Amino acid sequence: MRCPNCGNLQDRVIDSRVSRDGRSIRRRRECVSCRWRFTTYERIEGLVPIIVKRDGRRVPYDRNKIFNGLLLACKKRGIDYETLEKITEKIESEILSLGVKEISTDIIGEKVMEELKKLDDVAYVRFASVYRKFKDASQFVEEIRSLYETPEKTEKKR
Repeated sequence: MRCPNCGNLQDRVIDSRVSRDGRSIRRRRECVSCRWRFTTYERIEGLVPIIVKRDGRRVPYDRNKIFNGLLLACKKRGIDYETLEKITEKIESEILSLGVKEISTDIIGEKVMEELKKLDDVAYVRFASVYRKFKDASQFVEEIRSLYETPEKTEKKR
């Protein structure tokens, strides 16, 4: 594994942990040259679906796109990487468990929004504004209104 700090190819594994679902292993590594510590994940490659974009293009599945979307939505919200990694793993597991050869970005986007809605209202609205392509402020207002009209939010406010 190449060190992200200095590029050296030699490192040592400090700690290994199996994920909760047993589908991946998290490894903490340390570069033998510069002592930089970094985390890697090992996953079994299985049947990964082709992603069907809104414009009809088909692209290979890339879990990093889910993680990066979550990361952008949660920017400056105080949500740690580990939480976002767990959400990414959950969404990925749901996608893979469908056992389909192709899946639309709409399904993935809805799963991301579902998880963000449970995690953080601001991150949810941020993601929704990009995913649903809000054109003006009224769409933000409508999304926020719908967020607080759900039964679980009504209960929280009481």
